Amino acid sequence: MLRREGSLSWGSLLLPAFASPDDNLSGLSSMEVDDRISYLEQRLQLQEDEIQVLKAALADVLRRLSTCEENGLSLSKRRPDKGIQTGEGQSLLNETAQASRAPASSPPRERGGSAALFSLARGRKGGGPGPLEPLQPINSEKPSPPSPPRARESGSPQAKGPTLSPACLPAALPGLASLPLCPAEDGYVKMFLRGRPIPMFVPDAVVATYSLDTKLELPHKKLKLDWVYGYRGRDCRSNLFLLPTGEIVYFVAAVAVLYNVEEQRQRHYLGHTDDIKCLTVHPDMVTVATGQVAGTSKDSKALPPQVRIWDSVSLNTLHILGPGPFDRAVTCVGFSKSNGGGLLCAVDDSNDHVLSVWDWQKEQKLADVKCSNESVLAATFHPTEPSLLITCGKSHLHFWTLEGSSLSKRQGIFEKHEKPKYVLCVAFTENGDTVTGDSGGNLYIWGKGRLLESTRPKAPKVGDPCYETKRPRAHEGGIFGLCVLRNGTILTGGGRDRRVVLWGRDYQKLQENEVPEGFGPVRTIAEGKGDSLFVGTTRNSVLQGSLLTGFSLLVQGHTEELWGLATHPSLDQFLTCGQDKQVHLWSVDATRSAGFHPNGLVLVVGTVTGRWLVLDTETRDLVAIHTDGGESISVVSFSPDGKYLALGSHDNFIYIYLVSEGGRKYGRVGRCSGHSSFITHLDWAFDSSCLVTNSGDYEILYWDPSTCRQITSVEAVRNQEWATATCVLGFGVFGIWPEGADGTDINAVCRSHEGKLLASADDFGKVHLFSYPCCQPRAPSHTYSGHSSHVTNIAFLHDDSLLLSTGGVDTGVLQWRLVGEAGSCPCAPSLRGEMGGQDPGLAPLWAWRSCLPPARSESSPQRVGRSPSPPRGKQGCRAQGKQPRGLIPEVFSGTGLSNLCGLQLPESLQSWLRNSGS
Repeated sequence: MLRREGSLSWGSLLLPAFASPDDNLSGLSSMEVDDRISYLEQRLQLQEDEIQVLKAALADVLRRLSTCEENGLSLSKRRPDKGIQTGEGQSLLNETAQASRAPASSPPRERGGSAALFSLARGRKGGGPGPLEPLQPINSEKPSPPSPPRARESGSPQAKGPTLSPACLPAALPGLASLPLCPAEDGYVKMFLRGRPIPMFVPDAVVATYSLDTKLELPHKKLKLDWVYGYRGRDCRSNLFLLPTGEIVYFVAAVAVLYNVEEQRQRHYLGHTDDIKCLTVHPDMVTVATGQVAGTSKDSKALPPQVRIWDSVSLNTLHILGPGPFDRAVTCVGFSKSNGGGLLCAVDDSNDHVLSVWDWQKEQKLADVKCSNESVLAATFHPTEPSLLITCGKSHLHFWTLEGSSLSKRQGIFEKHEKPKYVLCVAFTENGDTVTGDSGGNLYIWGKGRLLESTRPKAPKVGDPCYETKRPRAHEGGIFGLCVLRNGTILTGGGRDRRVVLWGRDYQKLQENEVPEGFGPVRTIAEGKGDSLFVGTTRNSVLQGSLLTGFSLLVQGHTEELWGLATHPSLDQFLTCGQDKQVHLWSVDATRSAGFHPNGLVLVVGTVTGRWLVLDTETRDLVAIHTDGGESISVVSFSPDGKYLALGSHDNFIYIYLVSEGGRKYGRVGRCSGHSSFITHLDWAFDSSCLVTNSGDYEILYWDPSTCRQITSVEAVRNQEWATATCVLGFGVFGIWPEGADGTDINAVCRSHEGKLLASADDFGKVHLFSYPCCQPRAPSHTYSGHSSHVTNIAFLHDDSLLLSTGGVDTGVLQWRLVGEAGSCPCAPSLRGEMGGQDPGLAPLWAWRSCLPPARSESSPQRVGRSPSPPRGKQGCRAQGKQPRGLIPEVFSGTGLSNLCGLQLPESLQSWLRNSGS
């Protein structure tokens, strides 16, 4: 899961019945080792909580001292003024010390409990507040007891009136629950995350009528999955097939994709709840079986693995095998072939890798057996023997015979050949011989368990006809893919050498071609129409072509965790980046964070090393390189007027730059210091006069970009209108938080440009659509599945016709179309009309990765900046097999940019990237 900041309050858990907080380890000698470890872990957790609160208190004290020094005022001569009561720094430290000595009898706070609560509070001016009151309406005009005098915040133009301070946000420790709250005249909503109150101020225009009891309506629009970018080839095999409908079927995340290459259309099977790991097609070429991994539901309940059998025409689920008989994941599935496909075999990912055989139409298990202690990579039925199955994997090749309810095993004997470390793939010839490829690059031909022939060269032996010395090894490195063509010839796909080789019936090499290096080794091969082939690779790409003409990109995805997403301000394009050091530009017409300059001509990409790069979206040149801090840049955003650039970092600072010359020149204004944890989200005001940030410890702070100073006046920001809504904490969005959320369950949020919809992305693979503003507790939403891991980012297209979401570990990008209640979307343009009757493809317009070949020819897509660009015709989107769906992100940050796909870089930049290793 994602890194989580903060923790539950463990102070009440530290004391077993026989221990005290001051006991040392020697006093626990009677405890078992596990109890000792648990005790130490709990004690460490308490200390971490204390440190977190101390950091927040110290940061607040330092800010106050700095303000007083700058204005030449003494702390002892400050005049009383009305403001938010936060307490002095020393009292806060005293409270912290008391919290660390909280009694151990209080019950522990469990995740999934009532960790996110809401209240409309009236702060007290006298003394500290009593116990938190139940939900109640705001009454900003109700008189309250007078407050004791407090010092004036000075040194800031916004110092008049109520002020904001992180000390209003006590941490999740029992001793801090009694800190003063905000005064009554500052109407606010208070939300609790992991026990920490977070006040969010209500605009003056709605204070009088606002009530927590108001019920929000469901949004007037819904989402429909429109397109899926990506393919899972990095760790899955035999997962690419051509159907009679002309569609290729494969999977990514929890979605099985049926992609018609000629018509450029996709359909999707969405029956799975977590990662799909394997796929097979029935002999009728209509029925499909897919197996998934075990998962966890939103309420932390285990979701066991299962196999789903479904119709590829109607996309209806026919049968479900499981849950129950599989452990961890289903890694291999296969239909029988000679008995009408009535049986199905499956292998799970348990320690014993259990092989089971099913009558799938009755959903009845016929037999199961321990297959191997080592990994199993393939399981399939023999095409002519209905009771014969073959499995292969690490250090084994097994031939299984099904007899009633039992399975008997025979091992493949390699005779005088050296046994390979891995048998990677298996296929069958026309006459029923079994062909296997291994990790040494050798082909073996078997006849019902007996080795007949090998392509492995051996020393000659007199009188021994089984060995041939003239036949070379099939591949350098492993053979990852095997495919027997309709004419009886065999195709093999190499790992290290990336070659696709055609072998004749006598196993003589006939023809070969090589997959471009940037797409990675061959993972699987599928036969297309005529002499065309589809090749899946380990770098999550699907290629189309032939041995004669070579291969071009059809589908491309990221290969590691995906975080960066930004949409172009005026074009139907978007940008993604991730931990694989790639930046992809996609078009919907046919790294970690990212963003565009308002003119659309440049984009900024941040990295995990603190570097950030400015790229020209038209020429793809590197404009500038800057470095701020030494930690990951988690969020980057230009101000609406294009005058400023803000970069939020994991070093707890926000760096502000003054932008000129259309985004090509940057001068540092300063850095905003005040957060006690890393920056997570950032939004600008419409007039670019201020920005608001969220941090990993749930702070909401406001900043003046011209001075890089914190805005502490409530009135200065209460009625501010924000150009975007990507902060997950704020009055307009707090309704997205479900009861029991721990503060990191929501990864991203985005408001539509028309201002009526709000989308959120969570840790449970779900995309939610709310009405905006979403300022009522537990607001209703439409919920959608498709991602199999945490959804890391989300963004609307510039015209709100589409919504984009990115997966973390699943590396997928899902494109959702906004439709009305009746299923139509009057606001969305016709993509088919713009594409000359064609819908978009699946390869990015361009990607930045220096290890790829030079830039595309004249058929390359257009630029990705904000400025208008000429329309892209059908030839420009399809000539190189490019995937025209996508948007351009505003600012990216990833682990590094040492290889950015398909973008031709200057030699000097390529050298710098190679040497820097970022």
